[in-house]
Amino acid sequence: MNLSQRNLTKSIRGFILLELIIVLFLITVIIGISAAFFANNLPSYKFNAAVRDISATVKQARALARIHNERQFIAINLDSKTYTLEGHGTKDIPPDVYVKVLDPLSGEVHEGAYHFTIYPTGTVEGGTIVLWNSKRSVSIQIDPVVGTVVIK
Repeated sequence: MNLSQRNLTKSIRGFILLELIIVLFLITVIIGISAAFFANNLPSYKFNAAVRDISATVKQARALARIHNERQFIAINLDSKTYTLEGHGTKDIPPDVYVKVLDPLSGEVHEGAYHFTIYPTGTVEGGTIVLWNSKRSVSIQIDPVVGTVVIK
C-alpha cells in the first residue's frame, strides 16, 4: 500500500467517525423535541382518557343492568375525584381534571358523593357529568329515558 492509499484510508475512517457524531447529535435533537411535544400534550391525553373511561363506565352499567335484570349504581365522589361502578374497582379522575354534576333537581353539585341509578329498562336517575381542565370542558350527558350517553 502506498502513501496516498494510506492517507485515503485514514480520511475515510475520520469521515465515518464524523458522520457517526453528526447522526448521534441529530437523534438527540429529535428525541428532545419529541419529548417536549409529548410532555405538552400529556394533560390533554389524560383528560380525553378520563372522559372516555367515565362514559364507558356508564355504558357498562347500562349493559349490566339489562343483562342481569337488576339495578346498577355508579357513585362519583366529587371530593376525592374517584368513581366506581358498584361491585367493580374504584377509578381515579386525574388531579388536573375537575368534575361536577348537573342534577335536574338540585342544580350543580360540586362536592360530596353523587349516585347514578341505572335500571334494567335502560332508564337512568342522575344528571350530566361535566369535566374540565385549564383548556377545555366536556359534558357527559346521559339520557334519562333510554340511557344513551352523549359526549359534548
